[in-house]
Amino acid sequence: MLAPEGYSTIAVVFAISIFAAFGLLWIAHWLVWVGYFFLILLCSLILYFFRDPKRDLPEDPDLIVAPADGKVVQIRKEKESAYIKKEVTRISIFLSPLDVHVNRVPATGKLEYVEYFPGKYLMAWEDHASELNERAHFGVLHPNGTRLMFKQITGFLARRIQYHIKEGDQLTVGQRFGIMKFGSRMDILIPEGIEILVREGDRTVAGESLIGRFER
Repeated sequence: MLAPEGYSTIAVVFAISIFAAFGLLWIAHWLVWVGYFFLILLCSLILYFFRDPKRDLPEDPDLIVAPADGKVVQIRKEKESAYIKKEVTRISIFLSPLDVHVNRVPATGKLEYVEYFPGKYLMAWEDHASELNERAHFGVLHPNGTRLMFKQITGFLARRIQYHIKEGDQLTVGQRFGIMKFGSRMDILIPEGIEILVREGDRTVAGESLIGRFER
């Protein structure tokens, strides 16, 4: 299964590759086969990048799950002043170009806050990437009254954030909501009082790996 957000990119890459393949027909040299190999490799990689595998989503609305595939590179305490407005634990997940880049909602609730910020393209694992890079912030109010935030953040290679949710939407934990193209980072900001179930260095699977659990 492929992510719909990748259809246009896939079409462009395949069109260019087909055009290049026809051009290579006019070259009488063994290196033509090397060209064909790299064109096939390029098309295979673009299909692999935009894969959208099925996930076993949780049924418990009190669970907090990973919003992205990748590696937990940072867990830090910080103050969030835009939506949660209190001390939080920030969990940063770095997505390499080989990870699945489809993003999923980490928690059930009402989407109360959405804000997009244009910005730079620092390496996604750098501390200041969450403040300076292009990014989108989402604030969710869980049914028990707890606020949580998650962020799409571009990296050095990523050049586009896409999301399909808006303020007022009712979100379900694990639902698909967008994609970041070609390497990036997802942050989850969780208020104090919620047990964190991951550690730095852990690998996460979007929609399946547990990050925490809300109190009833």
